[in-house]
Amino acid sequence: MKILALFFLGLVQGLTEFLPVSSSGHLVLFSKLMKVEESLFVSIILHVATLLSILIVFRKDVWQMIRHPFSRESMMIVVATIPTCILCLILMPIIKLSFSGMLLPLCFLVSAVLLLTSERLAKSKKQKDMTFKSAFLIGVAQGFAVFPGVSRSGTTISGGLLCGNKKEDVTKFSFLMSIPIIVLSLLMEIVEIAMGGQALNVSVVGVVIAFFTAFLTGIFAIKVMIKLTKNSNLKYFAFYLFLMSIISFIVL
Repeated sequence: MKILALFFLGLVQGLTEFLPVSSSGHLVLFSKLMKVEESLFVSIILHVATLLSILIVFRKDVWQMIRHPFSRESMMIVVATIPTCILCLILMPIIKLSFSGMLLPLCFLVSAVLLLTSERLAKSKKQKDMTFKSAFLIGVAQGFAVFPGVSRSGTTISGGLLCGNKKEDVTKFSFLMSIPIIVLSLLMEIVEIAMGGQALNVSVVGVVIAFFTAFLTGIFAIKVMIKLTKNSNLKYFAFYLFLMSIISFIVL
């Protein structure tokens, strides 16, 4: 895989992993447009980079959860992770097929509609603090966001808003609850490489560039998303996703 392609994939991964626009959907689309062969090894490197971005930005929260594993916040992450894992296991056969890109236009469209709907309905709800019930329902939402084009952050934030939770709290929770899911997906990819014995036909320099590009842009995207949820709404991302739905329908 060429250095320029790896840089571009790192840029796409870092920017779209934390904005509500679906990183997996963008990677599938751009990989096909650039005729780049998918690589589990590159996927692992990019996931490690964005995981590190979260750990850096939310280092104080993560450290508190490590120190107090049975705290309310830690247990809410656990409650959210359980339904996500169950749904992923159930949907696994369909998930693998979806990475061909055949569902990409529909999934981008679903994400756009969900963002617009949750934003509008949330305005009529009285905001409240997050509960374990909210955490479970957001975890269910995250379970359905495994398809390329369905934004994980967009779906979880929308789920939290529909539960009547504060946008700032939901955004922070969305980022923190992604940590165990990213770790689990990393482990699955590592096992798949180990069992498949795949050749690592990639440029070492390109992989290093992709890693740091995804890491730095990931930090940038997280901070932008936190700021946007305080001062703006999600409709602009929804309009972008409508556009991506049209583009993916035309080019795929």
